[in-house]
Amino acid sequence: MFPVSASPHLKPALSPYARQTLRRAMNLLERQLREPGAAFTSASATRDWLRLQLAGEEREVFMVLFLDNQNSLIAYETLFTGTINHTQVHPREVVKAALKYNSAAVILAHNHPSGLAEPCQADRQITERLRTVLDLVDIRLPDHLVLGGMDIVSFAERGWL
Repeated sequence: MFPVSASPHLKPALSPYARQTLRRAMNLLERQLREPGAAFTSASATRDWLRLQLAGEEREVFMVLFLDNQNSLIAYETLFTGTINHTQVHPREVVKAALKYNSAAVILAHNHPSGLAEPCQADRQITERLRTVLDLVDIRLPDHLVLGGMDIVSFAERGWL
């Protein structure tokens, strides 16, 4: 088990109306991404969907998006939920879930409730560990996205994957 990130403080919770609005927007985006032929090849679509999915979370949440060979979404799961400043991630559980969905690829994502999207050393270490473990079972890892407020840092864009 590995810790993921350290967030220094908690942001205020969203109002019930804001949560309802986010939920509706997320459902619309999710339906669009689940249409035949829709793929998570658009970085902006993936980012928008993740912003809506994780925007209201008050604790760190580690989510995995399970993709087929065409990068279309098969399913997604929040595999780990932590505290306000870290989450324990178990590589075995990530691989187990990916195999359950017969995934060809996975995108990792987690939030920093502090609003700071900058990945910490623990984030980089668990990503490298997950890449190694997923490679053993021929599952690609195109990206790991860290969300903080409206900002998102992509490991792939930084050249870390």
